[in-house]
Amino acid sequence: MIFNETPLAGAYTVDVDKKADNRGFFARSFCAQEFAEIGIKPEVAQINLCYNGTKGTVRGMHYQVPPASETKLIRCTRGAIYDVIVDLRPNSPTYLKHFGVELTADNFRALYVPEMFGHGYQTLTPEAEIIYVVSEFYTPGCERGLRYNDPVLNIQWPLPVSLISDKDNSWDFL
Repeated sequence: MIFNETPLAGAYTVDVDKKADNRGFFARSFCAQEFAEIGIKPEVAQINLCYNGTKGTVRGMHYQVPPASETKLIRCTRGAIYDVIVDLRPNSPTYLKHFGVELTADNFRALYVPEMFGHGYQTLTPEAEIIYVVSEFYTPGCERGLRYNDPVLNIQWPLPVSLISDKDNSWDFL
């Protein structure tokens, strides 16, 4: 795997290191040892699958607080998404800064999301499918969210929002 740190410390894009031959390629998409070597929390509590039928759908911005704060490894396995993270660590020099990256079934890229980062995405294609590898169990009492269109964050989504849940559209502004 090829790890590239984003402008938000502790968050990485993770590209596959393809071993190709006439059949196609093989690549490791997760290795606890490689993650631990660069200081990334390698625990896996859940692997979640998300499907979105409509282009322009926004999901997020979600996170969990202690004692159930979580890391995530996000990969798009069908279609394409614009994935966004927000640093919510109060003592971080990049507090409330965000980073976005395109994850597609064709580029095989993943995004590692550290604890106390808000996470959300917008589908760039219809029928987008996303896999989340999550370090903690979903804990409703620890769930929090940010408004996808919060003016403090000023996230520039690539498309007009076509669908968003009532829950995601009702998070408080900062």
